[in-house]
Amino acid sequence: MGTLGRAFYSVGFWIRETGQALDRLGCRLQGKNSFREQLSRHRTLMNVFDKAPIVDKEAFVAPSASIIGNVQIGRGSSVWYGCVLRGDVNSVTVGSGTNIQDNSLVHVAKSNLSGKVPPTIIGDNVTIGHSAVLHGCTVEDEAFIGMGATVLDGVVVEKHALVAAGALVRQNTRIPSGEIWGGNPAKFLRKLKSTEIDFIPKSAENYSNLAKAHAAENAKPLNAIEFEKVLRKRHAGKDEEYDSMLGIVRETPPELKLANNIEPGK
Repeated sequence: MGTLGRAFYSVGFWIRETGQALDRLGCRLQGKNSFREQLSRHRTLMNVFDKAPIVDKEAFVAPSASIIGNVQIGRGSSVWYGCVLRGDVNSVTVGSGTNIQDNSLVHVAKSNLSGKVPPTIIGDNVTIGHSAVLHGCTVEDEAFIGMGATVLDGVVVEKHALVAAGALVRQNTRIPSGEIWGGNPAKFLRKLKSTEIDFIPKSAENYSNLAKAHAAENAKPLNAIEFEKVLRKRHAGKDEEYDSMLGIVRETPPELKLANNIEPGK
């Protein structure tokens, strides 16, 4: 970045700081409500000089996630709470309909022992389980990475392949389509059943729907949150037998219902 670019960056930084100061002042003027609303200086999207994230407007990025540098996220994808996607020394690309679940880390490599400079490429409708680590690898469409798995430089996880929870996949390993690999180091375990292959895109679809609900919740202003608290308290009924004895019918308000396309508990 040249001198002019750094100057614009500095001006932008100070404008943002001024906005933060005004935000804090406005919160204090709200009186007691300011203590109910937790303000955070956390930056969900952050550029590294001229490297800026590109996030589709229909993607969900949780407030506590960090998308840094040269990262691109496609339509309908979701990056959940506590995740870090850092594209500083190389690029990270995430396709459409993919979910990267809570506390996962996606990074890239500038160089390695093989002399290659691999970015991290994640395809469409991929499920990446909680606390997984992906580094300089390629995960093709409709693949599945289990919770706590580590996928290292140069690895290719083919379409409809599955990495088991807790597995460590060594550098430059290729996991063929339709296979489950697990262990430390990861090895072939068995072939996937047809029902398991069918489940992978369904898992991605369900997370995409759930992300819409979380996005709506995160977008609610303070007054809407407080109103729903009152509704929940008012409709927190007794058990069904008690209500039937008194002839009470308690209907859950539509504001407190999950959408029909979201399966609770999954």
